[in-house]
Amino acid sequence: MSERFAHYQSELYLQGYGGNTPPFTTDPTRLEDSAADLMEPGPFHYVAGGAGAGTTVRANREAFDRWRIAPRMLREATDRDLSTTVLGTTMPAPVLLAPVGVQSIVHPDAERATARAASGLGVPMVLSTASSTSIEDVAAASGDGPRWFQLYWPSDPDVCRSILTRARAAGFTALVVTLDTWSLGWRPCDLDHGYLPFLRGEGTAVPLSDPVFRSKLDQPPEQDLPSAVLRWISMITGTDRNWDALAWLREHWDGPIVLKGITHVDDARSAVAAGMDGIVVSNHGGRQVDGAVAALDALPEIATAVGERIEVLFDSGVRTGADVVKALALGARAVLLGRPWVYGLAHGGEDGVRHVVRGLLADLDLTLGLSGHRSPGEVSGATLTRAPR
Repeated sequence: MSERFAHYQSELYLQGYGGNTPPFTTDPTRLEDSAADLMEPGPFHYVAGGAGAGTTVRANREAFDRWRIAPRMLREATDRDLSTTVLGTTMPAPVLLAPVGVQSIVHPDAERATARAASGLGVPMVLSTASSTSIEDVAAASGDGPRWFQLYWPSDPDVCRSILTRARAAGFTALVVTLDTWSLGWRPCDLDHGYLPFLRGEGTAVPLSDPVFRSKLDQPPEQDLPSAVLRWISMITGTDRNWDALAWLREHWDGPIVLKGITHVDDARSAVAAGMDGIVVSNHGGRQVDGAVAALDALPEIATAVGERIEVLFDSGVRTGADVVKALALGARAVLLGRPWVYGLAHGGEDGVRHVVRGLLADLDLTLGLSGHRSPGEVSGATLTRAPR
């Protein structure tokens, strides 16, 4: 039996008995509102906002509400084991921390805090290319913790090769390639505040610490930061590739490759045909295409089509343990958790991330057991029923 994550519930009750309450709410649906009181408007809306009118953000959550868990009784679910292995990475539960960039706008400890919290729990962290902290410094903070690397694909092959080499050398075992953000979507919250953190040098630690990127600059970033930032932005935006381009990544990365941003079944089949190892069914949390299909609505067809040939992961809209169970039941192998732990970072740095993730894992553990399951592998389509209209 793996660690009983539900023990966090008892720990909090005992703290309450002693007169101590949690540092901030255990309700992930209230984290956004409380984070809004802590963060400056620009950074907050950069994290919370979505594309256009926000219909995709709302659709992601509404999709979860269209499913209900049908608990089963007397299933000997007292002892549970949430552990799983995905693409060679052993994890204590089917949960990873999604790649989120520019964490310095949320908390000064940024990705180091997140790495320490994730490592302490054994939960894999997916480091964003848009990190505020270098690849090597995040790896040092992570220690022996499992870690994957997310790529915003630079158009300069020399720079891309250098970044991939650094990530592999620093112990990042899987590559997550984000496909849906080769150009920023129309984001009114950011536009109304005139806020794009990259233009201020935030979220650029990976290129600015890269020797190949630096060699291509007329002056070092320390002498001319605006020019360096604009050079980097021009490398990672404005170029939409084709499926044949994936062969180059396979040539320069010797670990598993996962494609993030898949919501159409034909793209999932193309990922299989291209020899990829996994996909993330995701619409980037509603941040890219307004009016796009909810990620959870796309998941069942994709999982049915390719789930036996490729690892199917999921993100976009996950907030609770019940959400994780629903995603697993609809075909996901594991989920990537995003905004909730970022709000935890805003509330308390490393401790804040740990509190949110421990709460999510406790909720998952309890929901799994109380619905009659002893492991994620026992969750299936029979776990759910459609909500009444």
